[in-house]
Amino acid sequence: MAREAIFGPNDSRTNESRESTAANKLGLLTPDEERVLRPQRMFEMVGQRDVYERIEVAIEASRKRGEPLGHVLFDGPPGLGKTTFALCIPRELGVSVQIGNGATLRAPKDLVPYLTNAEEGSVLFIDEIHRMHKSVEEFLYPAMEDFRIDLTLGEGVNARTLNIQLKPFTLIGATTRTGLISAPLRDRFQMREHLDFYTVDELSTIVRRSAGKLGAEIIDDAADEIASRSRSTPRLANNRLRWVRDYSDARADGRITLEVAQKALDMAGIDVIGLDAQDRKYLDTILRVFQGGPVGVEAVAHTMNVAPDTFIDEVEPFLLRSELIVRTPRGRILTGKGVRHLGYDPVQFPQCSQNHLF
Repeated sequence: MAREAIFGPNDSRTNESRESTAANKLGLLTPDEERVLRPQRMFEMVGQRDVYERIEVAIEASRKRGEPLGHVLFDGPPGLGKTTFALCIPRELGVSVQIGNGATLRAPKDLVPYLTNAEEGSVLFIDEIHRMHKSVEEFLYPAMEDFRIDLTLGEGVNARTLNIQLKPFTLIGATTRTGLISAPLRDRFQMREHLDFYTVDELSTIVRRSAGKLGAEIIDDAADEIASRSRSTPRLANNRLRWVRDYSDARADGRITLEVAQKALDMAGIDVIGLDAQDRKYLDTILRVFQGGPVGVEAVAHTMNVAPDTFIDEVEPFLLRSELIVRTPRGRILTGKGVRHLGYDPVQFPQCSQNHLF
């Protein structure tokens, strides 16, 4: 079973192990760059201020009472800071943390080492917690509520139950799909926090700060341009920044100006609202081949020779949020806004002009 080592808030050696083996939350960034760019303490975080303030209150209260922090569940789309929050909290508390992933927890025995190794008041962080097997969820219930687990040893008439008392700990879960977590598990989290998308101003602040950490010189207009093409997520903003920095070093004088940022992002196929080549091809296929829809996602996927899950999980969420497409019982339909983004007149496509023209 893949498992992270326990590390303390000031243990740089084990921090390196955690950063390199936990899921790389910044995609294109190397582990070293990710460690540099990710906030290490909560006060360094930009955006999500409501969540920040509630977590801060809970941490302060737990310190005063001398009790472990209540279990916390973070949910929201990828790239918004769930892992960052989860790793900043133990540093604020001054406790150790273990990191696991729901996909690797297929049986109760996979969870036992995490629970028995948990120190007093420590944090157990499970990313993608919705991917845990049902039997693991049920095994976790008494651990969360009563800090104990029940192990069955042997089989048949010789089987016996061993009750193990655990040290009080805090479970932090992160998920992109709250609906896949069973209600009994959700109810055992004292705090449930939803992370929302970032504003352009917040992303611009993140881009400028990240550029400074990477040693890149950037002007404000360029930071705003990168932020506006980053789909409201810090992870993507940092990825865009890294590409622009590479372009600047290779094709310019190393200084990121507005013109340099625009040329770099245009070269990468990222348009003014953040769509990439695959996003635009998806929209264009619906418009050209299916006259704007309605069309099922499977038909579009077969036409483009791409797996349907790629569109459902990666492409469509931003297109839906940007009101470029709509989902109907009959299938996907481009909106008037989507048709205009491709450079066509919505009047030419009546079924599209009836959907979100403005």
